Amino acid sequence: MSMFCNQCQETAKNTGCTIKGVCGKTEETSNIQDLLMFVCQGLSYLTIAARKQGIDTNAESKHITNCLFTTITNANFDEKSIIQVVKDTISYRDQLKSKISVSDTHPSISWSAKSDAEYYEKAKEVGTLTYDADEDIRGLKQYVLFGVKGMAAYAEHAFNLGFEDPEIYNFMEESLVMITKPISLNDAFNWVVRTGEHGVKVMALLDKANTSTFGNPEISKVKIGVGTNPGILISGHDLKDLEQLLIQTEGKGIDVYTHSEMLPANAYPNLKKYKHLVGNYGNAWHRQLDEFETFNGPILFTTNCLVPPRKTTTYNDRVFTTGATGMPEWKRIEKRLPNGQKDFSEIIELAKTCPPPTEIETGEITIGFAHNQVLALAGQILDAVNSGAIKKLVVMSGCDARQKTREYFTEFAKQLPKDTVILTSGCAKYRYNKLQLGDINGIPRVLDAGQCNDSYSWAFVALKLKEVLNLDDINKLPIVFNIAWYEQKAIIVHLALLSLGIKNTHIGPTLPGFLTPNLLSAVQQQFGVQTIKTVEEDMKIFKLA
Repeated sequence: MSMFCNQCQETAKNTGCTIKGVCGKTEETSNIQDLLMFVCQGLSYLTIAARKQGIDTNAESKHITNCLFTTITNANFDEKSIIQVVKDTISYRDQLKSKISVSDTHPSISWSAKSDAEYYEKAKEVGTLTYDADEDIRGLKQYVLFGVKGMAAYAEHAFNLGFEDPEIYNFMEESLVMITKPISLNDAFNWVVRTGEHGVKVMALLDKANTSTFGNPEISKVKIGVGTNPGILISGHDLKDLEQLLIQTEGKGIDVYTHSEMLPANAYPNLKKYKHLVGNYGNAWHRQLDEFETFNGPILFTTNCLVPPRKTTTYNDRVFTTGATGMPEWKRIEKRLPNGQKDFSEIIELAKTCPPPTEIETGEITIGFAHNQVLALAGQILDAVNSGAIKKLVVMSGCDARQKTREYFTEFAKQLPKDTVILTSGCAKYRYNKLQLGDINGIPRVLDAGQCNDSYSWAFVALKLKEVLNLDDINKLPIVFNIAWYEQKAIIVHLALLSLGIKNTHIGPTLPGFLTPNLLSAVQQQFGVQTIKTVEEDMKIFKLA
């Protein structure tokens, strides 16, 4: 086969994309991403050895983190820029190799190329399936790799705000090395569990980074209409990029709108204080092909969730990428200002020449229910639970995507009894966050904690409720988990939930394609994980009907 990629939920036939990615990724881009992981493995061998010899590897660890993030689904479709990252990785590797003694002889430590053609040739030989004949061990190694890719996304957001944990870097690098070596089935399964444990750590780290920098999210009403000023639309997840854009656009007559996973930014005190952060435009990432056309102004992508443009697209000259993202048709922001901020002046000047956004909807969305805010309401929620006004809390966090099967989550939300509350985070919320579901004793029936990484909030809340109610098992809480997944950040979130002892979660629309029958049986036996069925069946299973 020319390529093989099975890291996302939409992978072809729930087995793997072998000709072109459902996401739009080409064979060449897919293979070059595999090559990037191959050279990262060589660099990881060396960082581990270097730290044992007392050498600081912080720069190399940050680079590896960015490399992992670059290969996440819908982050970077620009193979030329990825080849440059491969070259940078080899440079880091060779510089570090000159400083230490290392006995390992894995080919990823020494391989290099003299031309781009050699990179492309080597890229055809490497991949996530090249190290093990045993399909179960192969599947577990992929489980770890994809979880680590999601972990890297959160680690990068944290270090962009000045928060780091060397233990997380070390685990990611040890995982990249583990993939290249023989391992028993039991040890590989235990490594998956450890990946979930580190997922909890990295989400806690990012939560600390976000709240320390921008304040604890507050209950906030966000406008979804438009104003009369020209606008800039910012998408992705990186709040640091948003802050810098807000600083640079202040007082210039330009409105800034959030898109998709940036919606939660409107609840942070130190971001919402900017009056020209005027609201949210559009819906989940996969609807951008139409919504970018009507926005009229420039769009900035800070992280993944890019969709390759149509041939008829008119907005290509208005879209910019930064960080780990890339698209051949779009401009990339590399330049920095003397104060260290990214230089968004080109975007700002373009915005001034554009008409205001075309209105596609009106109204408001209520957000800001991260763990600090929910715990402030804990007494009110517990009173409602104890009185029977709230019978169940239903966690519906995760990702949205294109497939028609995703309509399940809208119908599930609609059919939930009126004595249930939805706890959500991630872009899955766009399937139901604009429904008029009402409230229970003043508590909205959709509580939005924020981005996908803020699924940590619901685990945090569950652990606190377990403590308050003096329960010996978190699974005795009146909480059920019905999770939508799409890419690797959702994988690390789900592994984190499992590591905290949360059982009987349902995920969908399908279970990961890399789970072999044997692994699926093991995961179901140990954790009770199930795929979603029909709305009616799941209502009965969750005892909601």
